[in-house]
Amino acid sequence: MTIAERIKEYRKQHHYTQKELATLINVKPTTVSGWELGRNIPSIEMLQKLADIFHVPFDELAGVKDSNYHSSDPKEDDLKTADLADDDTIFTFEGKPIPEQDLEYMKRLLRGGRK
Repeated sequence: MTIAERIKEYRKQHHYTQKELATLINVKPTTVSGWELGRNIPSIEMLQKLADIFHVPFDELAGVKDSNYHSSDPKEDDLKTADLADDDTIFTFEGKPIPEQDLEYMKRLLRGGRK
């Protein structure tokens, strides 16, 4: 879902017209319309005001994925990431640990051949 769709959805859930919402955040109704149509994106300050008015976390309104984010796509929630620079992680492939020398080789490849 886009920021535009979230703004419109939350506005409707709170039973505000575009004009009423615009008055609450001190912008023109055409500004709210532009946001909802995806023609413009609100500034961070405006997103924070909207999040406060809608009583939702900023990250949720902005569509930022964080550690508490859960996708509607179950496959996406199953994905895990690890940083090859993390020395506290045992990296495996097909259930077997990747030897340290192979990890170093992979890191060099990812750096474009540089050490």
